[in-house]
Amino acid sequence: MAGTTRGKDVSRRRSGRAWLLEGLQEQSAQHPGPHAEPGPAQHGHSWWRVMCLTGVDYFSTLGYQPGIAALAAGLLSPLATVVLIALTLLGALPVYRRVAGESPHGEGSISMLERLLPWWSGKLFVLVLLGFAATDFMITITLSAADASAHVVENPFAPGWLDGGNTWITLVLIGALGAVFLKGFKEAIKVAVVLVALYLALNVVVLAASAWKVVTEPQRIGDWTTAMTAEHSSPLAMIGVALLVFPKLALGMSGFETGVAVMPQVKGDASDTHANPAGRIRGTRKLLTTAAVTMSCFLLLSSLATTWLIPQKEFESGGKANGRALAFLAHQELGEVFGTLYDASTIAILWFAGASALAGLLNLVPRYLPRYGMAPEWSRAVRPLVLVFMAIAVLITLWFNASVDDQSGAYATGVLVLMLSAAFACCAAARKAGQRAAAYGFGAITAVFAYTLVDNVAERPDGIKIAALFIAAIMLTSIGSRIHRSFELRAATVTLDARAARFIDDAASQGPLQIIAHEPNAKSRAADAPDPRVAIEYRAKEQSQRDETHIPQGRPVLFLEVFVRNSSDFKADLLVTGTERGGARLLRVEGPVVANTIAAVLLELRDRTEEIPHAYFNWTEGHPLSNLVRFLVFGDGEVAPVTREVLRRIEPDPERRPRIHVG
Repeated sequence: MAGTTRGKDVSRRRSGRAWLLEGLQEQSAQHPGPHAEPGPAQHGHSWWRVMCLTGVDYFSTLGYQPGIAALAAGLLSPLATVVLIALTLLGALPVYRRVAGESPHGEGSISMLERLLPWWSGKLFVLVLLGFAATDFMITITLSAADASAHVVENPFAPGWLDGGNTWITLVLIGALGAVFLKGFKEAIKVAVVLVALYLALNVVVLAASAWKVVTEPQRIGDWTTAMTAEHSSPLAMIGVALLVFPKLALGMSGFETGVAVMPQVKGDASDTHANPAGRIRGTRKLLTTAAVTMSCFLLLSSLATTWLIPQKEFESGGKANGRALAFLAHQELGEVFGTLYDASTIAILWFAGASALAGLLNLVPRYLPRYGMAPEWSRAVRPLVLVFMAIAVLITLWFNASVDDQSGAYATGVLVLMLSAAFACCAAARKAGQRAAAYGFGAITAVFAYTLVDNVAERPDGIKIAALFIAAIMLTSIGSRIHRSFELRAATVTLDARAARFIDDAASQGPLQIIAHEPNAKSRAADAPDPRVAIEYRAKEQSQRDETHIPQGRPVLFLEVFVRNSSDFKADLLVTGTERGGARLLRVEGPVVANTIAAVLLELRDRTEEIPHAYFNWTEGHPLSNLVRFLVFGDGEVAPVTREVLRRIEPDPERRPRIHVG
């Protein structure tokens, strides 16, 4: 009976672990992302449904954007909003339409910039950008939930026991958001569609009622133009002020980066392939364009309505329209019942605004950190990541005490850095493609985003400080994880070409394989042209190894040469090629690190021949610490003991472990 109980407990633990790690894939060095599923390329959701997922973040800014514009620009709020719309449609939209085509698998603009920088510089640059992306996405989750909790507490119908409960209400909302994603991504999209449809429909009603009020009281427009003319001497002065203050409205452009981050969820055509997902790209561009145009219309109309119908003093701190301009109009123009319904819709969409950010993180992080060896393998699965991100969100909420104002600077900084990097990436891509006009255009957009970022950082330096903390945390944990995982096999697959397979089979027919590890030099790297010096080199190497490590006489040997092309890569698909140089038979392979690559090849040879291969090395000269640094950074260092350690960790049975001999 006790044994049966223990069996059930083990079964439950195994099923729980399987549920937690569902979707974990590690067969390839290029991971498809946590939400990618094997099968036809057309699996996914309609572009408009995915638009709703990103839209809960983008469209929810209507809850506070008109108030921000009114505080920043005053009577010039509509004009500043027009500048913001122009930058959205003529700047951000073209940039991210290009990003969708250049990076169609959810990596966003970060992968475009990764390709510009080689070796470790590219990896470190990506870590910095991931730090800003984490700042943007994580603060989106916590700030939106905090804003929703503020609406709950400030609602006149809220019970008294909710007063001062912003922090615990925010934590409850974050927990509910995590539960939706633990249940499944499809449920998140279903919820987003309902929330976006309801919220936009209610905003249409509010704006229609406001328009009717203006039509019936046209003097409000005259009063506005008179007051605006009295404040500013000329139209040029008005435009100048609008250009100066529009960076404060930059949060009205949030949502583009998540729009491309969730591209793998967009349903493509039946003819889509991984190399050319044309249908997915077309659908994502529809998503981006529709969202941008829709939001631009709402921003302009809401700015006009709130400027014409709400006294300026109500936008200030303590005013009834502060942070809730459209909600103020909903109550004023349509009554308390409709106003309460609008409040509930606003609270719901603000709560779920973190869904697009969480979806972006779930598609972005597993594409880089595990591939760099800078995160555990379980981070390729969705549910463990959800739990990690929710824990971080709880810590952020407690640190900032669920304050919206304290988090807004970091939010704007993260958004603008990602947009700036995307614009620069598009400029570089256009220049590389020889598209001079496009390069100049993207260059101009880059300059505008740079100005906007500098202006925001100068006004709210706390944003860059918070982003620096995220960057430092990612850098430290990533480098620590990379060091910790350095002794893994680090080979996704090992493939032998026909010639290498023939060499191995011929040698194996005479007994266990005898492999000599040989460091390539300038002569051995050269083309396969006859060179007597090469023959002498390999014969000398073979004789030296036979004398020092006692290779059995009369047995053929194979030389194994590893070429390190990019030591910053963590895992690679290995292709072993066979060649002959000076009468010596060589197995050649490219890998990110010498020792781990040799270990992977030895295991493949063992499995192919069903006999234990023997590998022969020379000791490496140099200080142990310098060799350790060379191993971690350059991929070489002390090869023999590292190869043995990798084999020891991957093969626990000493009898089945390839033999390592050192002389």
